Amino acid sequence: MGRVQGKVAFITGAARGQGRSHAVRLAEEGADIIAVDLCHDLDSVKYALANPADMKETARQVGALGRRIVAVQADVRERDQLRAALEQGLSQLGRLDIVVAQAGIAPMKGEPPLQAWTDVIDTNLVGTLNAINVALPHLQEGASVIATGSTASYMNGLPFQEVGTDPGGMGYMVAKRMLSQYVHDLARELAPRKIRANVVHPTNVNTDMLHSEPMYQAFRPDLEHPTREDAEPAFSVQQAMPIGWVEPAEISNAVLFLASDEARYITGMQLRVDAGGYLKWFDYHP
Repeated sequence: MGRVQGKVAFITGAARGQGRSHAVRLAEEGADIIAVDLCHDLDSVKYALANPADMKETARQVGALGRRIVAVQADVRERDQLRAALEQGLSQLGRLDIVVAQAGIAPMKGEPPLQAWTDVIDTNLVGTLNAINVALPHLQEGASVIATGSTASYMNGLPFQEVGTDPGGMGYMVAKRMLSQYVHDLARELAPRKIRANVVHPTNVNTDMLHSEPMYQAFRPDLEHPTREDAEPAFSVQQAMPIGWVEPAEISNAVLFLASDEARYITGMQLRVDAGGYLKWFDYHP
């Protein structure tokens, strides 16, 4: 018997990266999946986002585990699209037990700068609220809501950037900080109903978002066109442990725990999977 056997999980940003990892890990433990992703690029984001082929691969991997999946292309910025996607999944899978609001972008040095700010706030913050809010009417006792925060939410600015030079990058931090407060307060409202709400805060994760030229530039602004080899040594600045990143599976294991009955009395948690990043930034950059 799997740790989430017979449950249904609604996951945004599920086409690749952490979202796919969460979908596959929950499926390994017995969950069926309602998967949502935008599946096309945004002009203000300087790296390629997931595409329909990525979503098909997520569906293939979940199906190979013998679990059902309803995969829908939808924009988390549009609540009506998310509601329709969720209802499509519910019509086939019949219930909702787990919400994983994972979808996010990092428009570092995005152009135009204030459009990058708008896009990241709308995706990472408003998109998280939309995913949770369309799910709330369907949640019953024992359900678990999990949002993806970031160690960046504890920072007052990018490690190597001057204030005001990267609205897209700063907007990422603001969005993660605000969604964390939202989930904290939501957890108090859901607790009498025995529904849980928590945030997982990853540090750098080994995904396409991290390994992209905009992120390399954020960590190595002294170089005009930094490569992965240039940036990798700088990635360790965020962690107290001597590592550059963690694997998506490390975050998925935390998501699985919070989704499972093992965490049935854990709510309002800001769970950091950050190799000590919070300790480093809170202690030295208050």
